[in-house]
Amino acid sequence: MHFHILTIFPEYFESPLRIGLLKKALEKGLIKISLYNLRDFTEDKHKVVDDEPYGGGEGMVFKPEPLYRAITTIKERHPDTYVIYLSPQGRLFNQEVAEELSRKKNLLLICGRYEGIDERIRKYFVEEEISIGDYVVFGGEVASLVIIEAVSRLIPGVVGKRDSVDKESFTSGLLKYPCYTRPQEFMGYKVPEVLFSGDHKKIEDYRRKESLRLTLERRPELLNKVFLTSEDLETLRELLQRQRLYLFLVHYPVYNKRGEVITSAIANIDLHDLSRLGRTYGVKKVYIIQPFEDQRALAEDLINYWLYGRGKTYNPLRSEALKLLRVVSTLDEALSEVEKEEGERPFLVGTDASPKRPFITPEELRDLLWERPVSLVLGTAWGLEESFLKDCDYFLEPIWGRLDFYNHLSVRSAASIFLDRILKPYLLFKKTFKPKEE
Repeated sequence: MHFHILTIFPEYFESPLRIGLLKKALEKGLIKISLYNLRDFTEDKHKVVDDEPYGGGEGMVFKPEPLYRAITTIKERHPDTYVIYLSPQGRLFNQEVAEELSRKKNLLLICGRYEGIDERIRKYFVEEEISIGDYVVFGGEVASLVIIEAVSRLIPGVVGKRDSVDKESFTSGLLKYPCYTRPQEFMGYKVPEVLFSGDHKKIEDYRRKESLRLTLERRPELLNKVFLTSEDLETLRELLQRQRLYLFLVHYPVYNKRGEVITSAIANIDLHDLSRLGRTYGVKKVYIIQPFEDQRALAEDLINYWLYGRGKTYNPLRSEALKLLRVVSTLDEALSEVEKEEGERPFLVGTDASPKRPFITPEELRDLLWERPVSLVLGTAWGLEESFLKDCDYFLEPIWGRLDFYNHLSVRSAASIFLDRILKPYLLFKKTFKPKEE
């Protein structure tokens, strides 16, 4: 593998390339790194590489002529060179990209500075743009070092033990398991006994489960790219039981369209759709909060029909979903039941179509699910009454329209969108599983 680095600061690389595994890889000839000073490809006596942007604005832009000369010169010497511009607008760098690049023979990494490079070079003379993350640094030099290290590790012989590379985070598709060393006890904190048991099978099983746990908690989206065994699936199911999400559908206090506080009527379709939604996404229970006794009685009659009457045999799937429903008179009653069930008070997360207060994102709510039970509160009619919302611990980000801020949705539609945004990374059950290795 031959890395070519085009930069205005070649001295930036002096120290990193002289230490650790990179130094050893260079000495062994496993990789080669060539540094090119962009100023050497200028033709004026002042070696100017940048100029002011057309149209005005702050900053400077790398001129096209020096970049073109540098790219063509390197490609003349190494025709198979793959040209990469390191840019915040590029494809996000990850292990998959590193593995892809490791199969190239020559990589040219263009280190931008200031406001970037002339668009004509980017558009017509660069094969790919790559970004190392959604943040801004002074220039592409640090990004090029990230790519060099990540790609070099994949070159045979650079890392002493191939097993070390294969078991790193992201190489296997999962985050790496926790590591411990001596002493067995430090400040009262002990190493898990399985690690010094001498039973290699148990140790491997433990590490696999820990990798699954960390990935599920911190980067669940990675699981969509991993082949899982049936044992892995069972481990994930057990871990997901720790997420305790409840739905509260509130009929009082809510607003009507004139802004008056009312009690809304229970809708048959809400009971059916929210229970099926809850069953699909693994919600623990759906609470219907309705203060009127006659309304609660009607709801109970409907639920009993599906749980114990003809509905149970007519549609067993519907019956299974309606088991999640619990009809109570007040929010306090629902909260008390959840607290009794879980042994701790749940986070109360309100929803409101109008952004009157700071809100959390679905991703942030997802993190809360690993801390405590969460009750997601949905209002009927024209939304939850204001004084009720003040008792909530958090507020979930409203559902915005794609073209404008129209978001007049039914409670069933809103609940479906909310749950999908919160729980989608955990929907693992339709994956292709590989058989257990003997």
